[in-house]
Amino acid sequence: MTEARPDTAASASLWERDGELAAITDAIEELCVDQASPGRVLVFRGEAGIGKTALLTEARRIARERGCTAWYARGGETVTSVPFNVVRQLLQPALLELMDGETHDYLGDWYDIAGPALGLAEPGETPADPQHVCDGLVAAVGRLVRRTWPLVLLIDDAHWADQETLHWLSALTGRLAEMCVLVVVARRPGEAIGEQARYLQEIAAVAGPVTKISALTPDATAGLTRTTVGEHADDAFCREVWAVTAGNPYETVELLAKVKDSQLDPVEDSAAELRALNKTARGHGLVARLEKLGVEATRFAWAAAILHTGITVEIVARLAGLPADTARECAELLTQARILTPPDPANRQPDDEDLVFVHPLIATAVYDSILPSVRTAFHGVAATVVTESGRGPAAASRHLIEVLPDGEPELVEQLRAAATEHLAVGAPEAARRCLERALQEPPRPDVRVRVLYELGCATLLTAPAKTVEYLRSALAEPGLDNAERVNAVFRLSQALLHNDQSDEAIRTVDAEIARLDSGPARMRLQAVRYMWDTIHVGEELPPTHSEALARLAETCRGRDNSERALLILRGYDAMTRGENAEVVAEHCDRALVNGRLAPGLGWTDTEWGIELLLLLAVAYAYADRLDRAEGLCTEALRTYESAGWSGGHLALAHAHVGLVHRLRGRLREAETFLRKSLVLAERVGRGLPLYWSATCNLVDTLLVRGHIQEAWEVAEQYNFAPPYPSTIVMPEPRSVRGRLLLAVGRTKEGINELEAAGKATAARGHYNTVSATWAGALARALANEDPRRAAELAATVRRRAERFGTDTAIGEALRLEASLATGKQAAALYAKAVTYLEASPSAYEHAAARVEYGIATRSTSELQRGLTLAESCGADSLVDRAREAIARLV
Repeated sequence: MTEARPDTAASASLWERDGELAAITDAIEELCVDQASPGRVLVFRGEAGIGKTALLTEARRIARERGCTAWYARGGETVTSVPFNVVRQLLQPALLELMDGETHDYLGDWYDIAGPALGLAEPGETPADPQHVCDGLVAAVGRLVRRTWPLVLLIDDAHWADQETLHWLSALTGRLAEMCVLVVVARRPGEAIGEQARYLQEIAAVAGPVTKISALTPDATAGLTRTTVGEHADDAFCREVWAVTAGNPYETVELLAKVKDSQLDPVEDSAAELRALNKTARGHGLVARLEKLGVEATRFAWAAAILHTGITVEIVARLAGLPADTARECAELLTQARILTPPDPANRQPDDEDLVFVHPLIATAVYDSILPSVRTAFHGVAATVVTESGRGPAAASRHLIEVLPDGEPELVEQLRAAATEHLAVGAPEAARRCLERALQEPPRPDVRVRVLYELGCATLLTAPAKTVEYLRSALAEPGLDNAERVNAVFRLSQALLHNDQSDEAIRTVDAEIARLDSGPARMRLQAVRYMWDTIHVGEELPPTHSEALARLAETCRGRDNSERALLILRGYDAMTRGENAEVVAEHCDRALVNGRLAPGLGWTDTEWGIELLLLLAVAYAYADRLDRAEGLCTEALRTYESAGWSGGHLALAHAHVGLVHRLRGRLREAETFLRKSLVLAERVGRGLPLYWSATCNLVDTLLVRGHIQEAWEVAEQYNFAPPYPSTIVMPEPRSVRGRLLLAVGRTKEGINELEAAGKATAARGHYNTVSATWAGALARALANEDPRRAAELAATVRRRAERFGTDTAIGEALRLEASLATGKQAAALYAKAVTYLEASPSAYEHAAARVEYGIATRSTSELQRGLTLAESCGADSLVDRAREAIARLV
């Protein structure tokens, strides 16, 4: 039992909490040692009434006593659907304390991203990326830590925190190694479900062992009983208090308060009355006690339970339909009955007004006691009260969702407006709930089809399967004009593709193309059809695919974005097929307007999406137009960072900037960008095409650097192995996987993988020797055991490289032939390779050719030039090889 025994019943929940308080005290003292100390998270779990709030209140007192800043927030059972509710409670007060304009300066680039979620700034006009909003909120804490260290964050009733807050909290706790902040979380077991439960599990995993708070022992209950009702309480009475309450501190305190109110003598003869008294503290007993206070007091309590937060006598009076004087009397009655109470100054929140419920158990019991029909009516009035207060449709939406459907056009429009606000602050799940409720109203037929379309757009990033369902329904109903239908078909096919239903995506587009007459709409969908054909690599492409695309592209002059899209697709197709690079560049250049992306075809424009522009960048990259490719990819990176998109789009932008650096020979920079891409991709989910792009390019870069073991570890960690994705990845992943297997000594498996790569690329007409490197790698692997086959492969590589015509492709083909030759023939081929690669933008390949030429000719000067280039590239194994060769010659 606690050594320094509490003097009052108010501290009942701290009895027998020595272990928990010691853990909190130790964590706070560790936090205060040094601003460079890593942060920590503590998680306390316990049933309702077990004392979690009292523990966090004491943690706040200890923190402040030791000079820490401590902020507190709590979840609420009826407000779990309010996005960013808990994180706003936690961070908003600190930011509001800053001087006018200082908040904007303090948050800097994150202000427009995190500000709307925190209620500090007006949201923008376009949907915010949830992941970037989450990153902005994490960054806000990082900056506040620097200002207010040492900082302690206390989150109570986390099982009732909103999904957006738990997403942020999971991300924050994952970053505590680099952020000096202590997070203390209290929650009940088993209350959360779905995404909330998953986030809570992630938080608990960071915390390590979760501390379970136990009930009071009989001895502690006896001590508390005597402290509250008098030292003369006998043993039998104290034992019965413990038996009735099962050692639950909240129930014990409530029961002992009723013992005092009823002036019950705390002796064995009175113990039999304790069970009846205890029933009035919860459930039906509490409701019965409430009803005894009168009809007006009951209505007041109901209205307070509907509001849950922001409980003022004035607002409750409006909601309950009570005169102001009557409402004040009801508030006093309910306070005396220990149902409502003024907020605890230690844990007061920004939305706390005059009153709060004494305990969440009471709030739940009161809310559940309201007849469903009456509860629905209350929510309808509450929505009006909130709207009239000027807090906007999003604030009223939690009440609107509870109103019974009645075909009200105005309610539908309010819910649509709320959905727009939720999307603008990065809460697509809240938007989905509003729009799904709008469908139930139901809306008028001409509005219904647009609600379905808006639902499809709202769920695109978070639930592709739901997007498919809603957009299919929208397309099945009348009401969309041609432009809207084309947009819906495009988004539907995009969702199907991301849901790994590529064949269905193509069939959907084909069906709409057949319905349309010639014109811009039809041409747009034709371009979409070819784009999905290009991206989807699960099946063979017939020879007619490229022929039909070429014929269609010949009619395009870049007059609109549909024509520009077809030109990009033709350029990309020409690149993969290994047609002359001038053809590739000519088509890609015609898709630009004065060398830049056309209006409506930018990185954040939704008409076409990111896929088309990445195809453009990749076509330029492998056609040796690396300046153009780098410009596009760098623009993508800047655009997404400025717009606050930090999910899959930003991951792909980093991956493609990394690809360009790799092709230029900037291997260190490539590795940095690719590792960042993987971190971003992890947040979106493994197994997606963007995940493969980052992994494949990183493995390729590490192989080129000579970091074989690291490359293997990355491949193992991120499952870079069959089965391969059904969407296109560059460079060709089987080729990279085959080279990796050869590098780690698994020669037979490597050869088999490269053979499979040859068959797969041939089925797609992919003959570019720079983006699909299987033939060169296979030739080198077969050089000793099957020199004839190796020579045939090398000849094929050179023939295809000369057709493609870039300096990189031809120089690499010559390097391959030289590696299979000997003597003067090898030296002559290396000399030619150096000539081509010196003119190419690929510094690593140039360095490799220089070193190999130096070894073949025993030239120290050539080796030295190759060494200098290799060092600048970060090609560590090539550097070692050059130095060893120089040492042998010297």
